[in-house]
Amino acid sequence: MLSPESLTKIDREIAKYPIDQKQSAVMSALAIAQDEKGWLSNEVMDFVAKYLEMAPVAVYEVATFYNMYNLEPLGKYKITVCTNLPCALSGGNDAAGYLKQKLGVDFNQTTNDGQFTLKEGECMGSCGDAPVFLVNNKRMCSFMTNDAIDQLLEELNK
Repeated sequence: MLSPESLTKIDREIAKYPIDQKQSAVMSALAIAQDEKGWLSNEVMDFVAKYLEMAPVAVYEVATFYNMYNLEPLGKYKITVCTNLPCALSGGNDAAGYLKQKLGVDFNQTTNDGQFTLKEGECMGSCGDAPVFLVNNKRMCSFMTNDAIDQLLEELNK
């Protein structure tokens, strides 16, 4: 189900915890699986549960609680826009509106070419850098003016 490289990464995460608490690596294991597969299908989550010797429902609870896990196929780039109050007051809603207009999609939609999925996010802990975007759960983009949004989209479209 997962490549030997991903299993090695998960094993490294498991090794950080006492031997009888390997389920503590569930968040890392899900992130590693998602990096490889692009999203977390039920089959992938079941595999992680079996690998960590935990009930599948416990894995589903983690995957559905945190918004960094993709439970359906998304575009190549998932752009999450913080619309929490501090970001909203500092231009987050305007940045989201501009990005929606540029991509031609709303939140929770993917562009027709499959390149971009737009998500709305809660606080990313960078209120002083608002508006803030998160690309593929890995790259934080700060001070997202219209020009910065244009630059980001141009870079990602290369």
